[in-house]
Amino acid sequence: MPRRPIAAANWKMHLLRAEVAAWGRAVLGGIPVPDPRVEVVVFPSFTLLPAAADAFAEGPVAFGAQDLHPEEKGAHTGDVSPLQLAELGCCWALCGHSERRRDHGESDELVGKKVAAALRHGMQPLLCVGETREERRAGETFAVLARQLAAGLASRPATFCLAYEPVWAIGTGETATPEIAGEAHAFLRTELERLGYPSGALRILYGGSVTPENAASLIAQPEIDGFLVGGASLDPGKFLAIIAACGFAAPTDEDPPK
Repeated sequence: MPRRPIAAANWKMHLLRAEVAAWGRAVLGGIPVPDPRVEVVVFPSFTLLPAAADAFAEGPVAFGAQDLHPEEKGAHTGDVSPLQLAELGCCWALCGHSERRRDHGESDELVGKKVAAALRHGMQPLLCVGETREERRAGETFAVLARQLAAGLASRPATFCLAYEPVWAIGTGETATPEIAGEAHAFLRTELERLGYPSGALRILYGGSVTPENAASLIAQPEIDGFLVGGASLDPGKFLAIIAACGFAAPTDEDPPK
């Protein structure tokens, strides 16, 4: 059975409440409903989750958290519990995004605990893996991906998705070529098989300066199942074009998103 593609928007530390409502109206107005071809997910910052719950209460867009603490409660100032996220209606959780690893020193082992916590509380983990520019130049890409994957899946989660995000391509405007991205995705499928997972059924997204201009060439790679989109996802028109590349008919000038 073909894998259903995913278009995921990672808003990072952008947008305010009123902008969430406007974004939701534009994107929901541009997605044919009902149509199961593309799964659409949005990852707002924590303060915007209630606004996302309102904006996407009706329609095909799901939302999730950009991060979570592996414990349900406790003295962890500044962190957010998976219980609190589930209560808000989060269906997904990013685990191990490269900016969390870089800015907050998250270890592979901690990321694995977050994957387990997300699943334990009914959220689909989206495990992020990827190498830095220095690691790629040193020929360590596959070793890094294997290490991050093994630690991230240490709890043997029954369901999850992956996002390959080469750190050197995130927010830099420098996108991995379709061949580079496809090679990394193929390696991840091989590793999943080695770890005992049915890799052909698991979805792996690409993340790293995805735009409407490069989305079609990337999604043409047989191992790429959609995108984790950063900056381009803030613009509803651009995000709709990326959704279209994943499977919908592209919006036209004569029929713009409402």
